Amino acid sequence: MWDPAKYLDYADLRGRPFFDLLSRVGAESPRRVVDLGCGPGNLTLALSSRWPSAVVEAVDSSPEMVAAARSAGVAAEVLDVHDWKPAPDTDVVVTNAVLQWVPGHQGLLRRWVEELPSGAWLAMQVPGNFDSPSHVLARELAAERGVSLRGLEAVATPVEYATLFADAGCQVDVWETTYVQRLAGENAVLEWITGTALRPVKAALSEADWQQFRADLAPRLASAYPVREDGSVWFPFRRVFAVARV
Repeated sequence: MWDPAKYLDYADLRGRPFFDLLSRVGAESPRRVVDLGCGPGNLTLALSSRWPSAVVEAVDSSPEMVAAARSAGVAAEVLDVHDWKPAPDTDVVVTNAVLQWVPGHQGLLRRWVEELPSGAWLAMQVPGNFDSPSHVLARELAAERGVSLRGLEAVATPVEYATLFADAGCQVDVWETTYVQRLAGENAVLEWITGTALRPVKAALSEADWQQFRADLAPRLASAYPVREDGSVWFPFRRVFAVARV
């Protein structure tokens, strides 16, 4: 289960890569714009604002996220990305911080390129920080509890995504960015990853074991991310982007 409220705790910081991704999509008057993995819908609304004449299609596999999106005014539907197929008028597809949850998603990308109409845009963004201390420490501790978390295999390298799209005949723009974010509050990094990376751990453990996991992880993260005099921490946040023109 996803917790939309927890996810939105850092809405501005989580949304920044989305807007950087969208800035490289050159579609002027798309007929249909699709948000694959729309989450709570706050970023889907930006798609409607940019292309007001387009039909905006939003899907997510989480019923909780879809309910939150609908509450925000987005006509979202519950659907797994494996089951999504583009309608003939689909001119823009955006998948933001989703595909890292989908093993073998490179095959999905190839299929979507084949199914999209000529001239369509496919824009994707995934995290590239699976080797950062936050994720390494969480994986190690989760493994001690018998819970397996995703590692480096969850996403491809920028060159691999570039090659995939180029070999499929697309014009492609691939880049990576590391945002150096200032997080504030007690156990700031722990709270940040609780809304995303630690979700499988919480789902696998009892409430008591989950709270003990948090208590054990907090000092490890505090050692890796020292607190500054103002109470904040620096949190490097690497992302990988690809925009393909079919």
